Amino acid sequence: MTIDSSTSQRADLSLGSAVSSRPTAQSELESMPVESRAAELIEWFRGRGVIAVAFSGGVDSSVVLAAALASAADSVTAVTAVSPSVARWQIELAESIATHLGADHRLIETDEVSLPQYSVNDASRCFHCKSTLYQTLDRLCQSPDLDSATIVSGTNADDLGDYRPGIAAGDRAGVLKPLAELGIDKSGVRALARHFGLPNASLPASPCLASRIAYGVRVTPERLGQVEQAEELLRAMGLANVRVRYHEGGLARIEVPADQISKLADAPVRTKLSQRLTEIGFRYVTLDLQGFASGSMNRQLVSLGGPTDTVA
Repeated sequence: MTIDSSTSQRADLSLGSAVSSRPTAQSELESMPVESRAAELIEWFRGRGVIAVAFSGGVDSSVVLAAALASAADSVTAVTAVSPSVARWQIELAESIATHLGADHRLIETDEVSLPQYSVNDASRCFHCKSTLYQTLDRLCQSPDLDSATIVSGTNADDLGDYRPGIAAGDRAGVLKPLAELGIDKSGVRALARHFGLPNASLPASPCLASRIAYGVRVTPERLGQVEQAEELLRAMGLANVRVRYHEGGLARIEVPADQISKLADAPVRTKLSQRLTEIGFRYVTLDLQGFASGSMNRQLVSLGGPTDTVA
């Protein structure tokens, strides 16, 4: 699918649009039975016609998809992006969850990696990625069977408190955020996922592969492939929550939970891991002694003049 790369205006890197007024005070939301939260979310979709869910297979967009399907909307389609920045296991997960829910599921190819404003990998990278996704999704929604569908995302209420350029891209594209609008945070999302019987209810978040590449280091398909292969190797060793960060000079910085560091530091494992990552293409292989930290790459943003509270 051809990607419109004509967007040249500078990204608006303000926070995603804040929800000006939530229907229920946060303390009341926290005490609301999950059945009531589910009913409220399902009701949100009623009367909105055809729905297209920007669907990653993660727990947030899975809950949105489950609620949309339960609402008896005119039609509901889950749409998942395929690109070098999305790990193959995540696409397979999205396919599995969509099948589990009985949803119409479509894959769309995006080509954000070819965009100079994306591959330069500055603090606005996520904006350009999501802009490409939503442009491609919008074109898909012009097809007769999707009938100018309403596009919705899995953005939750907690996301509004972070620096998320992708939310700004969604706002500019008119993408709606039912979870955030209803004040549903991440813990509420997981409760709803269990309520809907989703198999990924406890799945850790896993942002795109480009989030592993240090800001200022060019994003290329080759580097994304190296990161994906390295993380697959570590997952095969039984490490579910892992990041392989790519730094200047081909340096791999491995992050695993602190209580699992000793497993990788063991001499035979360390030697084998170093050898395999070198074969993949890394020049240096390191283990971060601080352990796994979501968003650790964002420590760089101070030197780049950007905010420091993104998540990756």
